[in-house]
Amino acid sequence: MINVILYTRAGCHLCDQVKLDLESLQNEHPHQLVEIDVDANPDLQKAYGFEVPVVEIGPYKLKAPFGRQELQLTLGAARDRQIQIDDLDRVDDLPGLPSRWTGADRFTSWFANHYVAILNLVVLLYLGLPVLAPLLMKAGIDSPARLIYRAYGLVCHQLAYRSFFLFGEQYAYPRQSAGVESLIPYGQATGMGEASSVEDLYAARNFVGNETIGFKIALCQRDVAIYFGIFLFGIIFALTGRRLNSLPWYLWLLIGMLPIGIDGLSQLLSQPPLDFLPLRESTPFWRALTGFLFGYTTAWFGYPLVEETMAETRQIMQRKQARIQRSQAGAVQPTVADKA
Repeated sequence: MINVILYTRAGCHLCDQVKLDLESLQNEHPHQLVEIDVDANPDLQKAYGFEVPVVEIGPYKLKAPFGRQELQLTLGAARDRQIQIDDLDRVDDLPGLPSRWTGADRFTSWFANHYVAILNLVVLLYLGLPVLAPLLMKAGIDSPARLIYRAYGLVCHQLAYRSFFLFGEQYAYPRQSAGVESLIPYGQATGMGEASSVEDLYAARNFVGNETIGFKIALCQRDVAIYFGIFLFGIIFALTGRRLNSLPWYLWLLIGMLPIGIDGLSQLLSQPPLDFLPLRESTPFWRALTGFLFGYTTAWFGYPLVEETMAETRQIMQRKQARIQRSQAGAVQPTVADKA
């Protein structure tokens, strides 16, 4: 039977509704309900005080607001997971099962335990190469630097007036229309057009910088901030032992998706060929801030969900390894008896 933990408090009407929903699902998904009053424990009050009702069903957790449909889906997922684990237990003693810990098993177990470090290294490499490009340009090693620019040009617009620069007079050179008075505009600094034509756009994309204004990073400001946010959360997630809960989806939409959507779409819809809104050019600050919020909250939403899957994989692999060890131990015992 599935165990369901309901974190609740006195006078919580939403908690009462959750109990009614669980009761209505008892026949479809048999479960045992355990209620815990968060106000009886300071740690629980700190963790869940503003989020009750919170429901834990196996490795899955639901935080308010949620309804009967979410409970039904989560109970079903927990039941299916329990069936898979029970099936593994039932086949332990069947003849003909593999009794060898294979290379694939070793890799699966290793990856499930180290996936956060792997993801952090991948993100760090993906973010580090664009930063390496201006370093190489500054050192006069142009060929590998331009190879990096060309490679990342496949996934990023690399417009110079929307990129960060290193080793120059400024960290960025926004367009005049951005209205950043503290920074010399792109057109004035480079002597190039303000990207009012297709030719100007190509020029801004291909311009990597020079000794005077510096050399641009091979990812735009928003992308740099996005991947920095992902990397930062990945480090925090690893340092906390992968124990952080997933960010609620509505906070992800509100904090991560909405600001970047407003900043990006308002800029896109205000410029040719659309021109639906009054002309607007975002600033380096807003591109970096909205990009960071999107990257950080996306990682906060996604990494704990990945951890749920990896935790289940680790459990399955541990059971398989224990089964193999029992099988090998059983094969040795008769041999010892025969020698006696």
